[in-house]
Amino acid sequence: MPASLANETSGRGLSRRGLLLGSGLAGVGAALGLAGCTPRQAAFPALGTAPLPVPPLAPSRLSGNRRSFLLTAGTGESRLIAGRPEVVTPTMGYNGASLGPTLRARQGELVRVEVRNDLAETTTLHWHGMHLPAAMDGGPHTPIAAGRTRTAEWQLRQPAATLWYHPHPHGQTEAQVLNGLAGLFIVDDDASLRSGLPSEYGVDDLPLILQDRFLDATGRIVRVEGDNALGTIGGTLLANGVSGTHVEVTAALLRLRLLNGCSGRFLDLRFADGRPFTLVGTDGGLLGDPVELDRLLLSPGERAEILVRFRPGDRTVLRTERPQLPGTAVGGADLTPGDFVEFRAAGSLRPSAPWRLPTERRTVPSAAQAARTRSFELRMPFINGRPMDLNRIDAVVRLGDTEVWEVTSSDVMAHNFHVHDVQFRVLDIDGAAPPAELAGWKDTVPVLPGQRLRLIMRFEDYADDRVPYMVHCHLLRHEDAGMMGQFLVTADG
Repeated sequence: MPASLANETSGRGLSRRGLLLGSGLAGVGAALGLAGCTPRQAAFPALGTAPLPVPPLAPSRLSGNRRSFLLTAGTGESRLIAGRPEVVTPTMGYNGASLGPTLRARQGELVRVEVRNDLAETTTLHWHGMHLPAAMDGGPHTPIAAGRTRTAEWQLRQPAATLWYHPHPHGQTEAQVLNGLAGLFIVDDDASLRSGLPSEYGVDDLPLILQDRFLDATGRIVRVEGDNALGTIGGTLLANGVSGTHVEVTAALLRLRLLNGCSGRFLDLRFADGRPFTLVGTDGGLLGDPVELDRLLLSPGERAEILVRFRPGDRTVLRTERPQLPGTAVGGADLTPGDFVEFRAAGSLRPSAPWRLPTERRTVPSAAQAARTRSFELRMPFINGRPMDLNRIDAVVRLGDTEVWEVTSSDVMAHNFHVHDVQFRVLDIDGAAPPAELAGWKDTVPVLPGQRLRLIMRFEDYADDRVPYMVHCHLLRHEDAGMMGQFLVTADG
């Protein structure tokens, strides 16, 4: 990795500082390959010093039913800290210095994305949450060498949802994401466009890529090999790639598309004034019924769509509290609460229109339909006691089958569980129905120490007896360390 980009530190090994209701950390440092001697972080600015940047919509070319995009991964320099233009940070980005544009397409369209790699290292481009052929998924089996181009093409066979894209090279995912490689992919469908939900992109329909960064005194991004168990946890909180921003709210009802794009930080999101909000969508799309909340836990890789009401002159801040993760060892991770972005409502607001979630419901398979049940035990740095091996297939699934996957954690640290290609439903957590915020369609779900989750999913449309899909913890340090497996979907199972 270029020395000017995210770098690693070295030192003494994992300490026992900063545990949250947990113990028994022997061996965790060795499993993660961690080291101590964490460098000093740079201070982050006061909130509300610059307008929130909104990722631009990616230009596309529509020919018949094919929508074509071009993404180029490259390096650049970014000003991540609002109000401090003298702090310039080397970064990576798609079609720019950091992050990437928002891709947007409609259900049924044939999507074609040409991906050019102008980095000095190999990368991949994974479409997180997308239902697509394994050869187009962008996992570690489809590398893009420096200076090369790879094209992905697939038909959008899923309903409206907020998805995202990011690199997935085995062993280097955390570093490349920390350096800035990430972006959103919004899928629209007829039902969502008729719903009346706020839909003016960047105005009342606002994307928020929420991330943290560990910055040294020069403003460089540091990939910390420090004394924590979750990966690189930074004290600088970014919304759409910048720390210290505000939004000028002009509508009484604001739709926020939230992505936890952090490497390892769980976000316990709430508004500083305690105002309620309405959850209308999760990873796999819109919910059947709205859910009223005043805080929301998102693990790395999860998305949520929420509606927030404003009155003229309102001011509030979206912030993260220190997440309560019972039984979880966090080592030296700095999970101090912090602010992401301030909202400033104008003196006169555009009134909200009536809205209603689509009544079209996807069929939820029942456990009685399951062809088989599989078990996945998470214990760092393994799944089912085995580290990731690109030459080993861990499961073979038959096309068209419904399966129940039982996911358990016998670890002392928090994990989550991400499955490529499919959206699943959570049947139960420790035998009880999931909370409302986890009851929709998901591709990523938190798994806390000692928990057992049962997930149900159906494998449709795509079979490939050579190229596998991935299943892994989406805490990127854990993923890179080997907490990942592979499964094939084949016509005959």
